[in-house]
Amino acid sequence: MLSLKSIDLKKVKTETLIIPVCEDRDIHDDKTVSSLITKAKKLKEFKGDKGEEIVFYTPPEIKAGRVIFMGLGKLEKLNAESLRAFAGKAVKKCINMKLTEVLIGCPSAKKIKMEMPLPLEAIIEGAYLGNHLFDKYKEEKKHSSLKNISFLVKPDVAKSSGKILKSITTICEGTIFARDLINTPSNDKKPEQFTKIITDTAKKENLRVKIFDEKELKRKKFGAMLAVAAGSESKPRMIVLEYNPKGAKKTVALVGKGVTFDSGGINLKPTGSLEEMKSDMSGAAAVAATLIALAKLKPKTKVIGIIPVVENMPSGNASRPGDIVKSYSGKTVEILNTDAEGRLILIDAISYVIKQYKPQILIDIATLTGACVIALGEKIAGVFSSDDELAQSIISSGEKTHERCWHMPLPDDYKEDLKSDFADFKNIAGSRWGGAITAALFLSEFVGDTRWAHIDIAGPSYMKKGNAYCGVGGTGFGVRLFCDLLEKL
Repeated sequence: MLSLKSIDLKKVKTETLIIPVCEDRDIHDDKTVSSLITKAKKLKEFKGDKGEEIVFYTPPEIKAGRVIFMGLGKLEKLNAESLRAFAGKAVKKCINMKLTEVLIGCPSAKKIKMEMPLPLEAIIEGAYLGNHLFDKYKEEKKHSSLKNISFLVKPDVAKSSGKILKSITTICEGTIFARDLINTPSNDKKPEQFTKIITDTAKKENLRVKIFDEKELKRKKFGAMLAVAAGSESKPRMIVLEYNPKGAKKTVALVGKGVTFDSGGINLKPTGSLEEMKSDMSGAAAVAATLIALAKLKPKTKVIGIIPVVENMPSGNASRPGDIVKSYSGKTVEILNTDAEGRLILIDAISYVIKQYKPQILIDIATLTGACVIALGEKIAGVFSSDDELAQSIISSGEKTHERCWHMPLPDDYKEDLKSDFADFKNIAGSRWGGAITAALFLSEFVGDTRWAHIDIAGPSYMKKGNAYCGVGGTGFGVRLFCDLLEKL
């Protein structure tokens, strides 16, 4: 449980108080807190440098079992992400100490030269996300999440920031829902199971839900998607989630790649590339979690979430390199590599949502290419769009949430590499270079005049090593970005 508190530390008992400290400036309004910091800095081993920590037990000045001081470094280097990281580290420290609750002292927005509510938002996000543990498959659970996290703020902030606390909690709940979906092993989230998890949760929030099963997909001629699913015993699904508020004047469509396990198909991936393929549905998780969060946040924009769900497996029924399939749009595709499957399920979903809903803006999000990881590393997503304004809006939201994105090129002449001698397109280009670009260009052939952007999250969707507010595994990348973006749009 999260709460904002404005209390007298001298009178109210606290189990654990955590205070962020800058080495060169007092950043707190609370005089008692400032006095404690002065006392801490008199010790040789603590000056507030980044990463420094020191603990006072039962200090006589206040009614606290312990006060933990955590160094932030110099004020000029302080930003929203460093506050987010501080709060995540603070919570993780308390978890490792097997504590049950914590009170985090929030710095003054004026003193750290940030406009409210940004610093408070960042600290709440870091604390909430840092409190997440995915341990459902462990018999021995060594740690437990904190039961109560409180934030020490001034009385006026406590009164005015209730809505902020609620909205951030909702968005972070969505991020954790996405993380849990990604971390769930593929044997427990085959397309039928994955669909049920999402739709059951969506229905509880009164989203309108449609599910297309294999028969319906065949009847409606989702040929590209069915080709990907052909090798698996688990049947494909397509989930349609609708958030439709009264008076909405704009429709935004989000499409998320939902490959619950990607073996590569006949073009089987090598050892070392298979183990994390349970995460190939990270785009689907982001879209589902965003729609579920929107149902609680209630923005005035109509949002459609389209989630094609398949498992890509080799078998006697699997699609073969050289096969030609007709997509939902009517355009044909020559499948030269069965491991370039994400773009095939996306083009059918994109074509469907444009025809059925005519959105003003369409954004797809997918763990699409290893080439994007080579280009941008594991922490930054690639944004592909010929609409500079839309791309910049996505990048701006990424900067605010620290779900970082970089605008990538879409050169027309690269489309030549996608031309097929036997069909309208090939699903991969002839050259091994620029694979993230040619994948995006392939998608672009199916969007028509709709304002469109593609976000390739192959890098930041999954962490092999955790950070301050995310453990090893799925990050839930895209949920916080989308919620911020849709509020602006």
